Amino acid sequence: MRRQRETTVPAQRDPHRDRPAARPPRTPAPAAGPGLRDRARYWVDRTVVRGVTVLVGWLALAGLAVVAPASALLVWTDRGSPATFQGKVATIWRTVGQTLRLGGEVGPPLRIALSVFLALVSLLYVSTLVGIITTAITDRLTALQHGQTTVVERGHTVVLGWSEQTPTVVAELLAAHVQLRRGAVVVLADRDKAEMERELRDAVPARCRVPLLCRRGRPSDPAALARVTPAAARAVLVLPPDAPGADARVVRVLLALRATVGERCPVRVVAAVRDGAHLPVARLAAGPGAVVLDVDDLAARLLVQCVLHPGLAPVLEDLLDFAGAELHTLRPPGLTVRRYGELAAACPDACAVGIVRGDGTAHLNPPPETELLPGDALVALAEDHRAAVPPPAPAPREPVAHTAPPPPVPYPRSVLLRGWNERGARVVEGLTRNGVTVVRDDGTRAPEAYDGVVVLAGPDGSGGDAPDADGPALVELLRLRDRERRSGRAVPTVAELTDARNRPLAPAGPRTDLLVTGRLAALLMAQVSQDGHLAAAFDALFAPTGVSVRLHPATDFVPPGTEAPFAALVASAARHGTSAIGYRARDAALPRLNPPKRETRRWDRGDVLIVVGGTHRPE
Repeated sequence: MRRQRETTVPAQRDPHRDRPAARPPRTPAPAAGPGLRDRARYWVDRTVVRGVTVLVGWLALAGLAVVAPASALLVWTDRGSPATFQGKVATIWRTVGQTLRLGGEVGPPLRIALSVFLALVSLLYVSTLVGIITTAITDRLTALQHGQTTVVERGHTVVLGWSEQTPTVVAELLAAHVQLRRGAVVVLADRDKAEMERELRDAVPARCRVPLLCRRGRPSDPAALARVTPAAARAVLVLPPDAPGADARVVRVLLALRATVGERCPVRVVAAVRDGAHLPVARLAAGPGAVVLDVDDLAARLLVQCVLHPGLAPVLEDLLDFAGAELHTLRPPGLTVRRYGELAAACPDACAVGIVRGDGTAHLNPPPETELLPGDALVALAEDHRAAVPPPAPAPREPVAHTAPPPPVPYPRSVLLRGWNERGARVVEGLTRNGVTVVRDDGTRAPEAYDGVVVLAGPDGSGGDAPDADGPALVELLRLRDRERRSGRAVPTVAELTDARNRPLAPAGPRTDLLVTGRLAALLMAQVSQDGHLAAAFDALFAPTGVSVRLHPATDFVPPGTEAPFAALVASAARHGTSAIGYRARDAALPRLNPPKRETRRWDRGDVLIVVGGTHRPE
């Protein structure tokens, strides 16, 4: 028989048999007690809350604990100290008393107590007196730091309100005051005085001889206005803030200004509003004689002129700032018995552009035979208001000059509009009035099919109040720049920016004009604040139609390659009905306004003559 194989079946394992015994839970270590440092801090906290008396007592004990042992060590190590123990103790007491200002008297206990009492009374009196004086000085310094003191200047210029254009306005006013030798510039805004001074310091020249004073307060508060003494100011500028409801704030400031200075105070007031709908109300609040600018309307006018005359943007900025030459009204003796043509030809260091009548109306580029009447002033581009107007002189001898009038520079026939804001409708209206077809772009049209491109800043309905109004314009410029590289053709472009700090970021092409409209409005306000008669002149110069600044080829007035002084081109331009005010060389990026009349150079193709002349219709 076959032996049956035995099969061994493993025994079932008890799952609980080999399981290790459960470990007893760990007992958490007892928390360490507070250390000596923590106990000391806790004791100090409890001591401080008990009041001044406890603090004084502990301070006295701490002083004795330090001074007494040190005095004893000094006495015991001094060979000249008394030999007896009582003498050494008396010397220690004198040292302690002199150190802690306790008198240090020795003798009977009553004498010592009285000396300590008198010393404490004296210490209390001196400490109280020092505290009173220190508090008064601190309050005075705090008032100075917060800009709460009253300005006692006279003939100064006051800037009310704060916006991103305030540093520009202040810098231009300081330059004008240096040039015209006038008083201080005072800024009143509801901002911290130190912050205002810090922001203005970057825009102001390092060594400015004109005082700049900042005061803190709401410009619409008559009490705050009184601190900047507007009644004694030469001019007051009211800036619209960078916030919703800016125009309403401007109106309140103007009302507060009238309430502070009175109805009969002859203060020149220059204000600005962002929305033209608020212009009539602002003018009523400002009172007669005040100048209230419509910022959006001015920006639209400048944009239209830059589209009609490519390359005009740097000329306008140079014309409006106080660096170099700017417009002045001149009233030299004997001015009213002469004609405009004679005066324009006789000015050696200025370029005449028009006349301001006695009633305030401006006539730019008038006919040469126009006579000046009593009360009239000559409007001229000059370095300062002291430009000379000598007696009539013979006209400079011109080299071979053109006898035919220069051909008109044609306007663009069609432009592409990218972007939109509250100024868009006015820009379209101004261009259409001058015969230009405007097409709004949805991003699909080719710029090469048009004579120019206009890029507006700000999304729809936000304009300059948007947090990033220049962002869309920068993006559009980047796209246009990329299109120029790919197509190989640069289309004349006018781009609007609201913040001058974004100008270096703009990817501008060789034929791109960057127009910082807010800065130009601020420059215009500064110009009008220093010479009120210029308001009418600038209004006529920037009108939608009529006389304007324009660019002509210099070879329209002299043959190419001619060596001639600038005075010869001024005379040639006057003979053809325009007023020359400067030029831009072919290889230069910036214009040169009011150059010396005797400056002689070679006039070649590509040189541009800057003139003030009448309008013409497109061909």
